[in-house]
Amino acid sequence: MPDPRTDAITCGDTEDDAKVDPVTLSRRDFLTAVGMAAAGFLAGCSPEVREAYLQKHFLELSPPEVEARLGRLHADYAKRFGTQVQVSALPAQPGVVFGYALDLSRCIGCRRCVYACVKENNQSRNPQIQWIRVLEMEKKKGIDFEAANPYYNPEQVPDPEHFYLPVACQQCRTPQCTRVCPVGATWQEPDGIVVIDYDWCIGCRCCMSACPYGARHFNWGEPEVPAAELNPNMHVLGNRPRPRGVVEKCTFCIQRVRAGRYPACVEICPVGARKFGNLLDPESEIARILREKRVFVLKAELKTEPKFYYFYGI
Repeated sequence: MPDPRTDAITCGDTEDDAKVDPVTLSRRDFLTAVGMAAAGFLAGCSPEVREAYLQKHFLELSPPEVEARLGRLHADYAKRFGTQVQVSALPAQPGVVFGYALDLSRCIGCRRCVYACVKENNQSRNPQIQWIRVLEMEKKKGIDFEAANPYYNPEQVPDPEHFYLPVACQQCRTPQCTRVCPVGATWQEPDGIVVIDYDWCIGCRCCMSACPYGARHFNWGEPEVPAAELNPNMHVLGNRPRPRGVVEKCTFCIQRVRAGRYPACVEICPVGARKFGNLLDPESEIARILREKRVFVLKAELKTEPKFYYFYGI
């Protein structure tokens, strides 16, 4: 009987196969063994585990497959949190590209936007993950990221000697983060929102390295969201609870804005420093700001073309 570990190259083998140590497994044997082990593993698993292992990329799913995945998410979250949730896959609307503007002359550094974002988007409380960072900067130095302080903690804000510059995902038109993802788990939607398929992300963090704004965050531990604090209104590409080992970031509150609402940070801002709307609508507030104010973007020299603009309204 021929010995598969020592036979010469046959149909389907490559030169690399022949280089494998003949006293150990050949590549074909190895792959066969892995495949059989995986099949054996899956045979003993529940349908949910098998689906998770064999699942397809979100962009490849047919409408019935999307509905099936949403149904599994509903059941999973209901079991984990003991409450009914709504997970939407509402797509981008035609003729809409979202943009954001922030009035630095109004921001008082209160960080209400940070905590509204955490609550709305089911970010982990332990370990803490926050998609918005508010940087305190000295007025006499102007915008200086090296001297910025994200950990300021005065008795009250605003401090007359400082101003505040909140930073989150800049929703770039030419995002570097999506280009470096080796598995296509992150991409830009037609309405300009850069999203992540949490089921497809492999946690390599290449996107984090590519982002010049530090806007992406990695779940090093199992994210913890108390059931009583869970936001049950979710989007499959947005604020649904994430597993450990994946990257997450701001999506402009995709679950809200595609339903005609403002992002949570815009609604909570007590001084109206945050503006949001459809860049393609000339009558929108965001379009008027871009038309009438002197706006700037962060790190413009990198040509990432953010859709997050800063301006001085006063």
